[in-house]
Amino acid sequence: MENDFADRDASAERGAAGAPRHTRRLSDKILIAFHHACDQTDFDVANDLLVILEKMLKRPNAGSDSNRRKSIESLVAAHERLWLLRHPEARES
Repeated sequence: MENDFADRDASAERGAAGAPRHTRRLSDKILIAFHHACDQTDFDVANDLLVILEKMLKRPNAGSDSNRRKSIESLVAAHERLWLLRHPEARES
């Protein structure tokens, strides 16, 4: 059953000619997963995903300067969201 899902996911990532079709960067997909984890109040998983994003951004070949800057800004915003979700009393003040 698990392989059926993997096969469907793999075929969805391929174009008509069978070549890989990458619609989003891996870092974007991880950020989407982070927000999904936050929406499900799974803060430990959300934190783990942020650690992975940080690791990816620390690589020397993390992309162009403008993409790297946007990625860092997204990472900072994600950390802020997670902190606010873990500390709801901070919003009240």
